[in-house]
Amino acid sequence: MSLTGTPFLYTTIVLSVVALILPLVLWSRMRGPKAVRAAARVLMLLFAQATAVTLIFVLVNNENSLYDNWADLLGTGNHVQQAANLGQDGTGGIALKQLPKVRQTFTAADGPGMRAAGGVEVTQLKGRVSGVNAEVYVWLPPQYHEPKYKNHRFPVVELLPGYPGSAKAWFGSLKVTEQLEPLMKSGKVAPFILVAPRTNLLAGVDTGCANIPGTVNADSWLSIDVPKMVTDNFRAAAAPANWSVAGYSAGAHCAVKLAVAHPDRYRAAVSLSGYNDPIGERNSLAAQSVALREQNNPYLLLRKAAAPPRIALYMSGESGDGYQAGVALEQIAKAPTTVHVVFLPRSAGGHNMALWRPQVPEVFEWLTVNMGQSHVRAGTTPPEPSSAGSTHAALASGTASRAGAVRKR
Repeated sequence: MSLTGTPFLYTTIVLSVVALILPLVLWSRMRGPKAVRAAARVLMLLFAQATAVTLIFVLVNNENSLYDNWADLLGTGNHVQQAANLGQDGTGGIALKQLPKVRQTFTAADGPGMRAAGGVEVTQLKGRVSGVNAEVYVWLPPQYHEPKYKNHRFPVVELLPGYPGSAKAWFGSLKVTEQLEPLMKSGKVAPFILVAPRTNLLAGVDTGCANIPGTVNADSWLSIDVPKMVTDNFRAAAAPANWSVAGYSAGAHCAVKLAVAHPDRYRAAVSLSGYNDPIGERNSLAAQSVALREQNNPYLLLRKAAAPPRIALYMSGESGDGYQAGVALEQIAKAPTTVHVVFLPRSAGGHNMALWRPQVPEVFEWLTVNMGQSHVRAGTTPPEPSSAGSTHAALASGTASRAGAVRKR
């Protein structure tokens, strides 16, 4: 039975109701020795508590898409077949343009939000460069099947969840397709292909979207294998100007890091409550040494870049949870790099889906403009929440605090 499936949810609800009724009906009707009656009553109470805790966990998990399946929850999943040393560019010397096309088999995806707005498709992808074997979810915009778009190649946005987090989270918890479909039909948002690859590749740890020889090549999985699969199987534009990546929490860190590290692969990145220093996620493999932290810190990568990359960054967050990371990047960015920072007051919510979900329309309007998919001049921004009263904190290092890391999901 699927961890996130409706049958399991209904089963936990029924068991919780039964566990509540049992003591009410049987408490005074117990027969037998006193010790047996006491033991039976204790068991009924424990059963009631266990089912209540399970139900709460299922509801929270379904709302926040923390664990996709039993393997993720129990820490038994491993999606890394090999992790060769792929070098600084993450290609391992492979001529990517010479790789033959591989046609994937796609099926309708199950789970909350996966059938909305035309439905999401899923495939099992064996990364030819990264050595990762994992699922990738794809949603096609409403225009994709229209006759007048039959020769059109669409821009793409990769969607990354936090840690722990499911690749389904953007479709389920954040309702991205339900929110964007009407905006795409009206022309307010460009018809993006949405791609959500698995990022939880190893049991019990966050990969930090890093390449770590002998352990995992998460960077190459996200920035090479997944885009290659998408352009092989869909009418997706291959040029970097048509690719962007968005994430929340740990996925926000990954999004910005990928764009800064690979301006030859991405034009824009969106960070919702992210951080720069990988130590912002205490379970990140990229935070295990000073060298790895420096190699995967977008602040340091941007500061040390030989030339400012042609990328646009959207950074939103509350004070102490994403805002300072954006300000740090804004302070060192030089043209053609642009950084757009949105301050969110504490009253907007916390480090959760309720804060990120309402930002989806605004984020995609910004992507539409800054990826050249709108008649509006690139570099301008759509209306945003007011930043009145906010101050730029001087966190020049771009390092997230450990206090903020405790809340990362």
